Amino acid sequence: MKKSALTLAIATLICGSAIASEFRSPEHAVKYRQKAFSLMAHNFGDMGDMLKGKKEFDADKFAKRAANVAALSHIPAEGFEPGTDKGETDALPKIWDNMDDFNKRLMDLQTDAAALAKVSAEKGDKRALGQAFKNVAQNCKGCHDTYKKD
Repeated sequence: MKKSALTLAIATLICGSAIASEFRSPEHAVKYRQKAFSLMAHNFGDMGDMLKGKKEFDADKFAKRAANVAALSHIPAEGFEPGTDKGETDALPKIWDNMDDFNKRLMDLQTDAAALAKVSAEKGDKRALGQAFKNVAQNCKGCHDTYKKD
């Protein structure tokens, strides 16, 4: 089951890159990326609650959430196309002035999220798990502090 889900996720990512920038409108692209970030936040928040003891720690659920974040981390980028800096968005216009830095931060997020998924799939060292989680959190915060409205 896990293998087929991973295959589906990879196929989705590959196919998704082939249809990038085919949004109906800039507003559609904004909603697309917002929904991806919302799903990431839900999964990440659930992991954070487990690590903070607000929820019972469930290694299988944590690993599932980490895998979700890793897969979802690849999705928002295509929603940051030119013209999507206006409208109902918390994205600051400086993203488009610093697209190289922004894209690097997205790639760092993808790398950190993949590392978290790997550590959580091993279901071993909680200290390593906590550090991997912290790395993703710091990556998110750094980008939010720089490129997102308060």
